[in-house]
Amino acid sequence: MDGHKADEPGAPKSALRIHQTIARDLGIAILTGRHEPGALFEGEIESAGRLRVSRTAYREAVRILAAKGLIESRPKAGTRVTPRARWNLLDPELLAWMFSDEPDPAFVRDLFELRGIIEPAAAERAAVRRTDAQAVELTHALAAMRAHGLSTAAGRAADQRFHNAILAATHNAALASLASSVGAAVSWTTTFKHRKQSLPRDPVVDHEAVLDAIIAKNAASAGYAMRVLLDNALADMDLALSS
Repeated sequence: MDGHKADEPGAPKSALRIHQTIARDLGIAILTGRHEPGALFEGEIESAGRLRVSRTAYREAVRILAAKGLIESRPKAGTRVTPRARWNLLDPELLAWMFSDEPDPAFVRDLFELRGIIEPAAAERAAVRRTDAQAVELTHALAAMRAHGLSTAAGRAADQRFHNAILAATHNAALASLASSVGAAVSWTTTFKHRKQSLPRDPVVDHEAVLDAIIAKNAASAGYAMRVLLDNALADMDLALSS
């Protein structure tokens, strides 16, 4: 891998872009099992030379991976891939790396199970606690989803806004802090589904049911509608994974 390929044509080399590219490529290799837990990386000098990058760029890439829990470096012991239990699997950038190719079906189902625990409860609380301004934000996000469609970047961004707005409407700081992780999961699973094939149904309808319940301040209906939305989304993902 030549680290400077991530730069735009004609642009000068950027140490920041280089070390991010190295981190991404090594991270994907770890997540896809090419570097298994416990695997020992070669030394900094050897790795930088093989990748044709500076030692500084390689060292910064290692720091990124260590911060995400993927590797650890110890004096005289070298750099090793950590056990999977230590990986920060909800890091938005790490989620992007996972979906850069064919994601692990078991992990995709884990993501939906997590969302199934968080989002129906969040929808229930949002129905009770949302402000008029938040109802307007949800309405606008849904309108953008409908206008652009989830096969487009604009439509997926609106989808992410919709789910993030529900978390914000809970007025629970801990739940709202999950927005980046939940939003990334929403975005990447939707991107993957549409990358594989056209969906047999329109998922915007499920979002409309959630919105209607939140607007009506009906907590039970909001929670139920969100569970239906997630069940249908997982069925779409299973179809995409099997195709």
